[in-house]
Amino acid sequence: MITTVATPLAAATTYITRSHAVAARELAGEMMIMSATDSTLFSLNETATLIWNAADGKTSLRDIVENKICHEFEIDSETAYRDAEALVSSLASLGILQLSSEPTSAKN
Repeated sequence: MITTVATPLAAATTYITRSHAVAARELAGEMMIMSATDSTLFSLNETATLIWNAADGKTSLRDIVENKICHEFEIDSETAYRDAEALVSSLASLGILQLSSEPTSAKN
């Protein structure tokens, strides 16, 4: 008899790119973003600004978290990654970021 043990699949790698449908300026360490479609204004906190600045489409979210967020703040990588996933998902739903499972050639 052969027994198969189910193992969870590795989480998909996520790459993030800044949307071209927004205007952005950094003020006092926080990013101010305006949607070009409806002129909604967003203010990103310091952590979200680090992610925004690193969103080149070529660097994975996990690498951004480990090399930027964990380096800057005293937080474990798994907690930081879960929080970052929720943040980028929310920003993507607002059209501020674009998510991909493969690296892109974003032009910033």
